[in-house]
Amino acid sequence: MNFICYFSNLIHKIIDTYLEILMKNLLIFLLLIFNTIIVRGQINSQYKSIHINSTEKPTVVKQNENGNLKINVNLNDLKRFKSQGFVRYSDLGASGSGVSDDMLFIVATHALANQNGYDVKADNGAIYLISGKENTAVIHTNTDFGSATFIIDDTEVENRSASIFEVRSKLPPISLKDLKSLKKNQNRLSHSLAEDCLITISDDNISNYIRYGLNQNNGRAQTDIFIVDKNGNIDPTAPIIWDFGNITEISTTPIDKKKLTIIGGRFITIANQAPSKYTYYSRNISIKRSNVVIKNLTHLIRGEGEHGAPYRGFISISDCSNVLVKDCILTGHKTYRTIGAAGKPVSMGSYDLSVTRSINISFENCRQTNDINDNSYWGIFASNYSKNISFDHCIFSRFDAHMGVYNATIRNSTLGYMGINAIGSGEFLLEDSTVRGRSLINLRSDYGSTWEGTFTIRNCVFVPSKRTSPNLSLFNGSNSGLHDFGYTCYMPKNIIIDKLHIDDSNQDYKTIAIFSDFNPKMINESFQEQYPYIKTEKVILNNVSISSEKEIMVSDNPYMFREVIIEKVKKR
Repeated sequence: MNFICYFSNLIHKIIDTYLEILMKNLLIFLLLIFNTIIVRGQINSQYKSIHINSTEKPTVVKQNENGNLKINVNLNDLKRFKSQGFVRYSDLGASGSGVSDDMLFIVATHALANQNGYDVKADNGAIYLISGKENTAVIHTNTDFGSATFIIDDTEVENRSASIFEVRSKLPPISLKDLKSLKKNQNRLSHSLAEDCLITISDDNISNYIRYGLNQNNGRAQTDIFIVDKNGNIDPTAPIIWDFGNITEISTTPIDKKKLTIIGGRFITIANQAPSKYTYYSRNISIKRSNVVIKNLTHLIRGEGEHGAPYRGFISISDCSNVLVKDCILTGHKTYRTIGAAGKPVSMGSYDLSVTRSINISFENCRQTNDINDNSYWGIFASNYSKNISFDHCIFSRFDAHMGVYNATIRNSTLGYMGINAIGSGEFLLEDSTVRGRSLINLRSDYGSTWEGTFTIRNCVFVPSKRTSPNLSLFNGSNSGLHDFGYTCYMPKNIIIDKLHIDDSNQDYKTIAIFSDFNPKMINESFQEQYPYIKTEKVILNNVSISSEKEIMVSDNPYMFREVIIEKVKKR
């Protein structure tokens, strides 16, 4: 066991030394890669098609002058793969030396495995170099990255939108072209399906999420996702949240019943050196298949400089359901600034985890490598158009729901300086957790600070980060009542706080309130909202303690919250 630990530490030291040399001698390195690629016959950057043959000739992978990938598999090798049930990257020619580009052989290995139903295994201790050439390995089978290291060089990339790995379903989409309209909370379709499906619909005639502020825009087509069983019943835990009178686009994706597992791997991204603009990089592991588990994966980042383009998420989950990310270590990206849509400087969001148009996505026992309270790194997680997202035993700098989340749960977790940022609907549960943001909950003002539903906070600690404002609030947000976000905006209808400790010992606040001043102009009846903001009905406070022993007030704007019922339960 001591020998194994020694050997593992030695390998990691070699990798780190290698990366240091790489960054200092980038030009020499790229010339070496170029020469190696020519020797190996990798002519074009992206294969157009893959042809697999089995013969008595040696196993070899080649790419011809037309960009087609040709895989010849020796018959004896094929028998061995079938007998053992898996194929390794080295079986198809990957060197794992960390010197030559192995991506073509990684692509070929997965192509062969996909065709025959084999699992894929990396070679333990191998170092696979992945250059900036446009190649995506499609994963249909269980994959064990083991103790291998994958170095992803983003310094010169042919297609920044091309994923490194893409987990896809083999099940073909189902046509539902005759579905023209749906109602909010509709419980079934008048259709039967061959499989349980994830359905995504949109209406291009209606715009939602019309963003306000420095990154303002004209909104997005109204979009929703939901799960339907074979009999047409809509899963009530992820209901339809909008009315759709004219569906202009629909996709129906079958949900895989068999679980697919991705295990292990140490991935090191050598950061891009692009200008600091909104040219997002997606050199990642993209999950586009339902019923997937990702375990024991580590992602590190090296070589971030004075400028760089942002990332969409190294683990990027989209258009799927029932995905678990467990026991993984991620890394926050450095914060860069650019000019936003309003013509003023803004910080660019850059993520290592992202969830888009997906349902039932869980993160368990995950953490990040950098300090969750270091504001030189951007918040690690973001989501859009998703439902039923949960954190359990996670240590991250932020939870963020941009264009809405329906139902979110955070348990047994610690969130850093960017805290909890959310808009959406349904039930938000924060339990047995510590939050270190500027507010306990920030309802994003760029999307109207809207939450149509309930917040429950139970047995938590709020440690506010230092701020210039002398006033502290649990719920922060802003809505002028003068901007059309494309929907009616709501504050949480009910807020239940059951055992919360506010540790304000790091700063002497003038006031501590439940709500911040969401609209400083709404101080009397003379102000009229053009787009009414529906206020909270009731707040229940049970066992709320404050280190400074200050009394918690409703808001610095008492007029705005004059009709909110505050029910205080006496401490026992």
